[in-house]
This record gives sequence, C-alpha cells and structure tokens, in this order.
Amino acid sequence: MTTIYHGSKQIVEYPEIRITGFNKDFYYGFYYTLLKTKAMRWAVRLTRSGIINEYNYTPNDEPHVLKFETMTEEWLDFIAQCRLAKPHDFDIVEGPMANDTIFNYVQSFVDGEISRAAFWELAKFKHPTYQMSFHTACALTTLKFIRGYEVHA
Repeated sequence: MTTIYHGSKQIVEYPEIRITGFNKDFYYGFYYTLLKTKAMRWAVRLTRSGIINEYNYTPNDEPHVLKFETMTEEWLDFIAQCRLAKPHDFDIVEGPMANDTIFNYVQSFVDGEISRAAFWELAKFKHPTYQMSFHTACALTTLKFIRGYEVHA
C-alpha cells in the first residue's frame, strides 16, 4: 500500500474520470502523484489556496498498467497520440510529466512545428517530474480515500 496525493480545489472522496475540454499527457483520467509538494502546486495553481486529497493505493493484478520509467520514443509517441484525442486501453499510466517547458515541446511536435530530433534536442536537459493517472473504474477500485485538507501558497 502506498500513499498518493491529488491536488484540487475541493475534497475528492470519490474520484471520477472526467472528460474535459483538452487532452492531457496520458489522455482523460484522474491524475495523482507520490509527492505531497507537487499535489500542493496543483492545488494552488489557479488561486492561492486549494485541497490536498490523500489516498491509500493498493495495487493488484487486475488493472492493465503502462509504465514509462523515462522519456523515450514510446513515451513521446504515446503522449502525442493522447494529445490528438486517441484513446488507449490502459487502466493506469505512469511516467514522466510533460511540465510547462516540455509540454510546449510536445505540443510543437504534435502540431508538426518541430521534428522528432528537434524535440529530443530541446528536451535533453529537462528533467520532468513523475505523474500517474487512473483511466477506468477498475483502476479507481485500488484507491481508498484517507483525507482532504486545505493548503495555501
């Protein structure tokens, strides 16, 4: 069992997978992190206060998991497909997060503005943080809500 965190504007006792107006790195899903400090940044990113939600995550053999240890060609292709609104069949996806700078490089690659080689040249000195996401009801069954509490920037 592992404690994981989700930064939000509200307490999320029962996580949901919501379809939003744009596609994220790993497609639509419930995103979380192992780092409380990162969850705090997510929680306060639009205003100066937010909520950190804590969960116990208990992995089991049921969910179909895709894990990227580092930024690889497969990682870039997977993110590009997700950004182009192409769904996938994974319950849980883990891997490097395309932070603000890398996000722009990925988007430029997806939009055809830069080549694959240019992406890797730009990204080689960037060290992204790690993110995880749940994409199905099966994945959400591995979570147990612990608590939610307010944080301030």
